[in-house]
Amino acid sequence: MSILQNKIDYTAILSVTRANINGDPLNGNRPRGDYEGYGIFSDVAIKRKLRNRLQDLGECIFVQSDDRSDDGHKSLKDRADGYAEFKAEMSKGKKADKDKCMQIACRKWFDVRAFGQVFAFKGDEVSIGVRGPVSIQQAISVSPIDIVDMQITKSVNSEAGKSGKSSDTMGMKHYVNFGLYVIRGSINCQLAEKTGFTDEDAKKLKEALCTLFENDASSARPDGSCEVCRVYWWEHAEKTPKETSAMIQRALHITPKKDVPDSFGAYDIVLDRTECVPEIINLV
Repeated sequence: MSILQNKIDYTAILSVTRANINGDPLNGNRPRGDYEGYGIFSDVAIKRKLRNRLQDLGECIFVQSDDRSDDGHKSLKDRADGYAEFKAEMSKGKKADKDKCMQIACRKWFDVRAFGQVFAFKGDEVSIGVRGPVSIQQAISVSPIDIVDMQITKSVNSEAGKSGKSSDTMGMKHYVNFGLYVIRGSINCQLAEKTGFTDEDAKKLKEALCTLFENDASSARPDGSCEVCRVYWWEHAEKTPKETSAMIQRALHITPKKDVPDSFGAYDIVLDRTECVPEIINLV
């Protein structure tokens, strides 16, 4: 497998219908938004879903969710210590070869060589920082979103031994009525050379991006409520092309056809001509 030699820019357009794509725990788990009413899908949440999909696709992932752990480790330190080659080098303390530690970690874990990682744990004399080539911006909705707040009740006993039915417990559920979100990002060749990120890794990342919401259903995101509608994948001819990521991102224009758009088809999407012609993957 060859190390990535051509810079990549990418954009994914997502639709959200009556679902909470990314709740804010500091705001009652309401869908995230800015002060102007536009929805936000954080870059951290996007990476979490990408990691889950890559794990489903058979890749070895370092930052795993507890409920998706496939190696029995309950913490990042346990997972790092459980990799004998990495642990052996890290145990040398201040004499550890940081570059070698980075190379070992990047060979083992896809998300480390893609997104980077900081290995800094209590008790270790040395910390290792890995800067990954894959960057992802937080996704912002094209139009302001309408958030629906719905009151719910629970009318069953939570604990055994109580006579009769317990009093109803009140709660709230929140969702986006409809929103079209745009993920933007790039893959840097210079950093790919340092972590060993390959062309095959880029293809696997593209597959994960196209299937972002598979195996992700929950009460907040029922199956089919969140979907990737279209992906643009620009693979440049050079490591450092003349067209910057900002120029590529400005080439894509998404405008609503009506005041309150309610579907992917309710938007006009125009792509200006660029020197680098993207692969366009239509998924709806």
